[in-house]
Amino acid sequence: MAKPRTRYVCQGCGSVQPRWQGQCPDCSEWNSLVEDPGAVVTPFSARHNLRGGGRAIDLVGLDKEVPLPPRLPTGISELDRALGGGIVAGSATLIGGDPGIGKSTLLLQAAAKIAGAGRPVAYISGEEATDQVRLRARRLGLGGAPVRLAAATSVRDILTTLGDGPPPALLVIDSIQTMHSDLIEGAPGTVSQVRASAGELIRYAKESGCALVLVGHVTKDGAIAGPRVLEHMVDTVLSFEGERSHQYRILRAAKNRFGGTDEIGVFAMGDGGLDEVGNPSALFLTHRGEAVSGAVVFPALEGTRPVLVEIQALTVRLASGATPRRAVVGWDSGRLAMILAVLEARCGLSFSTCEVYLNIAGGYRISDPAADLAVAAALVSALAERPVPAEAVAFGEIALSGELRPVAHGGLRLKEAAKLGFERALVPASLKAEKGGMALTGFRSLRELVDHLLGR
Repeated sequence: MAKPRTRYVCQGCGSVQPRWQGQCPDCSEWNSLVEDPGAVVTPFSARHNLRGGGRAIDLVGLDKEVPLPPRLPTGISELDRALGGGIVAGSATLIGGDPGIGKSTLLLQAAAKIAGAGRPVAYISGEEATDQVRLRARRLGLGGAPVRLAAATSVRDILTTLGDGPPPALLVIDSIQTMHSDLIEGAPGTVSQVRASAGELIRYAKESGCALVLVGHVTKDGAIAGPRVLEHMVDTVLSFEGERSHQYRILRAAKNRFGGTDEIGVFAMGDGGLDEVGNPSALFLTHRGEAVSGAVVFPALEGTRPVLVEIQALTVRLASGATPRRAVVGWDSGRLAMILAVLEARCGLSFSTCEVYLNIAGGYRISDPAADLAVAAALVSALAERPVPAEAVAFGEIALSGELRPVAHGGLRLKEAAKLGFERALVPASLKAEKGGMALTGFRSLRELVDHLLGR
């Protein structure tokens, strides 16, 4: 009789070790290895050849006509935008975010709208009792929505209940870390349980055509808790971002097999739940009567949506010998160090005796390389205490040589800026102005921009 081979699985990163250790050698987490008995290995199974004994599968060509998958509108346009037009029938969607960010509120609003349109919806909560969900729905004004509600954590019980009748159009599981499968050992939330529970629920969604939405917890670093394979198993991964000190929330698509990625939906948290924001640029722009040094407006691009944000810079002179500080909020600190180096090496500006503070207004986070020119303009404006004109925007990528490089979708950025009343744009010289559009001031290098801002 063959003995089962015992292994130890890390609950943080999912790595498998042959023996227990105090610290995981892959992710360096302490006391995260848990015993996980593997399958029974016999001498026959170890030598068995898999080239025979199975069933033949059909191989088809790429030229076969395939209809577009039907989509289920959620009734929330910003959510549909992030999903690429709505939830696809038979798909699996994973939505993650910090505690209290509004994941359950958003899904409850979407479930109520879909159920109100005559589609069957099932909402399974593993964290709250049914009365708690009812009270939240009543507070949001959704108490009369025909949503089928249950509080359960057993995947077997959930699938048995759903298998007794026609499948729902939408199934919400809140959350996947609380689900438990009795096919394997382990407490809910462990790597093996999350993987097994998600696999069973996704299989049900694919076979029945039900749209599945899984709520996922996040770690202190912002990553979705559990095995990384969970994000590979689902069709769409949505990240719900925002600061508790600000009312806005951003729903960002990190993965979408049925649409584009990097699309965002913008919401504002109010007394009645999450409200859609049709003009997100208004959230991130400071309304001021006069120009302020160190402030530059940048037209960012999130997927196909332009969003205008304000970049704020502040420089403080220090006494000789003191170590200057560099603080960044909402942007890459390494990118800021590169811009400062180019300004010193190519433009003759000295920031070595200055503390530099950079902030993206409204708590917004930017990863667009087109923000280089706006950041540089804000830094030069703060250092020289010369305001950039309030009616101007700036965008462009900066090379280490000091050359300004063009960026994608310049026309789309300019149209959004013109729509909000901006009249001028500081851009790379290669960007051509459109007839009847904004007035463009083009620069070939960063030195030309500095000379323009300093009036040289």
